[in-house]
Amino acid sequence: MRRKRDSGIALAAGLMLAIPACRRLVWLVRNREEWVDTVRDEIRMVREYDPSITSDAQVVLTYSGLHAVWLHRWSNALWHGGHQLAAQMVCQLARVLTGVEIHPAAIIGRRLLIDHGMGVVIGETAVIGDDVVIYQGVTLGGVDNQPGWRHPHIGDNVLIGAGAAVLGAITVGDGARIGAHAVVLRDVPPGCTVVGVPAEVV
Repeated sequence: MRRKRDSGIALAAGLMLAIPACRRLVWLVRNREEWVDTVRDEIRMVREYDPSITSDAQVVLTYSGLHAVWLHRWSNALWHGGHQLAAQMVCQLARVLTGVEIHPAAIIGRRLLIDHGMGVVIGETAVIGDDVVIYQGVTLGGVDNQPGWRHPHIGDNVLIGAGAAVLGAITVGDGARIGAHAVVLRDVPPGCTVVGVPAEVV
């Protein structure tokens, strides 16, 4: 009897979280033309960037980095709609399906390309501009557990190489390039390339 009761409670709790999540997704699709335009832009972006892609269907069905971005847009809408737990569950779903973890509160711009994707982590107060490319194993993380801004702000047209760690409340300027496995602890000026541990301008 107790097992049945516990199962019933778990089912009810799951439904309470799933219903607002589904409603929010339907609302996104029906009412946010900008969101739909963004999805189209991202499909086009992937096709232009990756020569191995031969169709829109291939992008939609197999490009896990883009799946992570789309699931984040859903979780972000839930988060700002007051459904934080449901948002975190969508975030966990994205993590399981794609290997990418983007906190629901993180802000991402248009045409974010996460190439390969596995192991990418983007923290709660991170902000990412438009037309950014992130390779596998990248961390946009914090260096302490204090509330407030503690994750990087990334400008437009930035490229972050595989395995790089960009840490703390720092700013990466527009057009910057971060080398593979660099550890970035300070602001990066616009248009600069940084490499190394700790990262330095080259």
